[in-house]
Amino acid sequence: MGDASLEQLLTYMAGGDKAAFAEFYRQLEKPVFRFIAKKLNDPVEANDILHEVFMDVWRSAGKFEGRSKVKTWVFGIAYRKTMDHFRKYSRLTVTDEMPELTDDSPDANACLAASQEAEHLKFCMDQLKPDHRSAIELAFYEDMSYGEISKVADVPEGTIKTRIFHAKKLLLRCLSGRMERATS
Repeated sequence: MGDASLEQLLTYMAGGDKAAFAEFYRQLEKPVFRFIAKKLNDPVEANDILHEVFMDVWRSAGKFEGRSKVKTWVFGIAYRKTMDHFRKYSRLTVTDEMPELTDDSPDANACLAASQEAEHLKFCMDQLKPDHRSAIELAFYEDMSYGEISKVADVPEGTIKTRIFHAKKLLLRCLSGRMERATS
């Protein structure tokens, strides 16, 4: 799934090509849903927002200016719709489900340790502000550059660097404290 193919599909969509929209949706549905669902912890709401995102993409396909990658543009729409949802419902904290880490080895202690680490990471991620959390998720789970994240969040790249820097420090402090308490 190269970005060129997404851009080409977007061009076809601007001309009303429903088959191009179906292929575009197929290629981006899962990562965009995962991005939204991680913030909401409500699959029904996440599906509603996903639908809104792709309806916006369909309606504004001809307005894409190419100042970013298509994927970055779509994630930007998803980010703004998710943040609008938080503002609308005045949700101050964001929760999500981290998948349980499983270890294929038969060692039960390794499985237990991995599960505890995932719980620690989930707890610490839950403590971050939504803006910091989104920056971390886009950088490390969606493998986006600082420039791409700045376009998604519609803030300067320096702001993203600062958010990630502070989020990493907060995560490290939180994880270190939880690990020390767990081993005591």
